[in-house]
Amino acid sequence: MNDRRLFLKSTAAAAAFTATATKTLTAQDATPSETVSLGIMGVNGRGRAITSGMLALPNTRIDYICDVDSRAADRTAELVASKQQQRPKIVTDFRHILDDKNVDALVVAAPNHWHAPATIIGCDAGKHVYVEKPCSGTAAEGEWALAAARRNNRVVQMGTQRRSWPALVEAVKKIHAGEIGETLYARSWYNNRRASIGKGKPAPTPDWLDWDLWQGPAPRREFKDNLVHYNWHWHWHWGNGEMGNNGVHGLDVARWALDVTFPTRVTAGGGKYRHDDDQETPDTMMATFDFPEGKTITWEGLSWSPLGPHDTGFGISIHGTNGSLVMRGAGYTIYDMKGKEVSTNSGPAGDPDHFTDFLTAVRSPRRTNADIEEAHRSTLLCHLGNIAFRTGTVLQTNPANGHIEHNDEANKLWSREYAKGWEPRKA
Repeated sequence: MNDRRLFLKSTAAAAAFTATATKTLTAQDATPSETVSLGIMGVNGRGRAITSGMLALPNTRIDYICDVDSRAADRTAELVASKQQQRPKIVTDFRHILDDKNVDALVVAAPNHWHAPATIIGCDAGKHVYVEKPCSGTAAEGEWALAAARRNNRVVQMGTQRRSWPALVEAVKKIHAGEIGETLYARSWYNNRRASIGKGKPAPTPDWLDWDLWQGPAPRREFKDNLVHYNWHWHWHWGNGEMGNNGVHGLDVARWALDVTFPTRVTAGGGKYRHDDDQETPDTMMATFDFPEGKTITWEGLSWSPLGPHDTGFGISIHGTNGSLVMRGAGYTIYDMKGKEVSTNSGPAGDPDHFTDFLTAVRSPRRTNADIEEAHRSTLLCHLGNIAFRTGTVLQTNPANGHIEHNDEANKLWSREYAKGWEPRKA
């Protein structure tokens, strides 16, 4: 099929649904009444984990496995065949999934530069979409993905699972109820000990990889021996650095807890210090987001040192006028203004509740816990932080939509160039 036609392709509009207020569901709440057919795009690493998680839920069938790596596709198809009666079809091009009217939803777990384009194509083909984080590779793509979901009345959920973790949902409810007073500040962080990615060399494309389809919407570049399947994260051409990779999880919860939407001011500092290699994105970064409500969120990323605040490599602390709340793992602890522990709770983590929320919404369409609108707002913080870092400028942004104001250099990074024929539909 012609690439451009597939981008613009739109099936007859599905029956419109009434968007209801977000309701947090758990796996125990689900009462599936019909089987949901899925096609999974990208089954290395995260995509394979999603496949296993979806297979474990009732009345869910995986009809297609798609990957440009034939080895990963074969392995995952074998996994699916061992768990369900019907063996899935293997395809290299995800658009073949969209041609099957019996498929209900597309799961997008390919690299970041695919997330929004595949979401847009999927929605225009009449499919619901579960898209891994970040929901877009650029700020503009997030707006286009949201528009695609709404014009087609499709359910689109981002893989920020903490939105569905019971104890964290409880924690945010307590924050919104005023248990720590008026919340003014949220801190989020991610620490790791990543190894050097080395210095890659041009190399022949492996016979198991379709390099052209791997690149998809991104302008073409030569294959190098240290890009696939993970190190592309650290190149601006395909990835969004650690902020888009893991920072989005913390920023999403922080924004949710503070009940803020778009910032008015964004700053970022840091650099790439630890390894002498091909990585372009920072390994040390601090970003600050000021909101019109008189509240601030910060994110600290340290990719080469595992020690983080509160003895955890990932977390969020919410600070109010009467106390603070710290989220670690799948639990939280509330402290008074003297730092004394007041209460604590934890609950299940992982994917089941988040997947259940999505599948339940597919069966009876409604907005999900991590609906594309909230997904875009949180992912936009990552894009703005990266733009502030890359330009070395302070961003002034419109609190109505997050757009950058009075900064031509920064606005050049709001969108990107696309390979010919792969320009996403904007509205």
